[in-house]
Amino acid sequence: MQFKNSLEFAQQLDAEDKLYNYRNEFNFPKINGKPVIYFTGNSLGLQPKRTKNYVDEVMTDWGNLGVEGHFYAQKPWWDYHEKLAAPLAKVVGAKPEEVSVMNTLTVNLHLLLVSFYRPTKKRYKIICEEKAFPSDQYILKSQVRVHGLNAKDTIVTIKKRSGEHAWRTEDVIAKINEVGEELALVLIGGVNYYNGQVFNMEAITKAGKNVGAYVGWDLAHGVGNVDLKLHDWNVDFAAWCSYKYMNSGPGNASGVFINEQYLGKEDIPRFEGWWGTKKETRFLMKPEFEPMPNADAWQLSNPPVLSVAPYLASLTLFEEVGMKALIEKRDKIVAYLEFILKEVDAVVESTFEIITPKDRGCQLSVLLHGEGKSLFNYLMENGVVIDWREPNVIRLAPAPFYCSYEDMYRFGQILRKGIQGGL
Repeated sequence: MQFKNSLEFAQQLDAEDKLYNYRNEFNFPKINGKPVIYFTGNSLGLQPKRTKNYVDEVMTDWGNLGVEGHFYAQKPWWDYHEKLAAPLAKVVGAKPEEVSVMNTLTVNLHLLLVSFYRPTKKRYKIICEEKAFPSDQYILKSQVRVHGLNAKDTIVTIKKRSGEHAWRTEDVIAKINEVGEELALVLIGGVNYYNGQVFNMEAITKAGKNVGAYVGWDLAHGVGNVDLKLHDWNVDFAAWCSYKYMNSGPGNASGVFINEQYLGKEDIPRFEGWWGTKKETRFLMKPEFEPMPNADAWQLSNPPVLSVAPYLASLTLFEEVGMKALIEKRDKIVAYLEFILKEVDAVVESTFEIITPKDRGCQLSVLLHGEGKSLFNYLMENGVVIDWREPNVIRLAPAPFYCSYEDMYRFGQILRKGIQGGL
């Protein structure tokens, strides 16, 4: 398609967009009395309007039923989380039994590493990407210390080539093969938070498994954003937060994937708690742990229903639309945003550099040569909610559920004005 940098063309794209009306399903913040152009779904997704009903239902049942809500609420609390498994499995490419909702992302990664980082004298090294998200770095370093190992000797980081902004799949695989029989674990962010790159998870997983390592993925920026086939790729485990592209609310419950080959095993190392034991005998208060036959065996405590309810509300939207339609719009609207950025770049003195490769999801990370934080402030003050990363990168994530093509056009106009004279 031949794009045009005009309001009429953007509105034409919106008129043709089958998902356009889903924009009305979300609450938009306002700046200067007008709904914002919201580019930060990669940090916190907008609130679906239907969320309130789901939370209110729990509150009403709590008020009317007290403890009996566990079994007699409209959606009984004791198995509330199970309602998320089937729709969430479709989003991540898994079987429902391989998915569970519990805790928060960093907590879940720690719990999963109890099972999947089991270093030996020979096989103990971990591979991750250079400058991984800080939580992932802290997780790996602390896990290594718990095992009495030295992070410097144990953690191997995959670096980008000099002068490049993205990792090359062949470099990741080459490093996996180089570490070889010493490699215990590969744990990488499936979509990099800084540059928006989508790693070739299928190829990297296969390479890690071929040398005998466990392979897991931090999918904080992947779930609800990119096409995932965790089961088919034979991924060992994965975890993600739900408040970015999944729109479940700030700091909300995390999801986990555990490959079916590890389910139902009593001898697998893991930290165990009451809610991971079999439902049928849970209230008999037996002293021995009997694991649930699915990923729920990794649950420790009963799920926080007031946290899980917004997640279920959002998943109903994903059920209605499906990842295929979301990805189709994602690709088109991101391409239009890229076109708009290049149009602006052609008429201003500053030079933009898009550091996100073509293997991408919703996010474009833009290096603003010659511009500083004042441009970010101008954009925010004029109704564009974006993310700033030092030294001078803005992250733009036009989530397909609620961003419009007109938003992309209007952003371009505000950006050009901000550079040329608005400052």
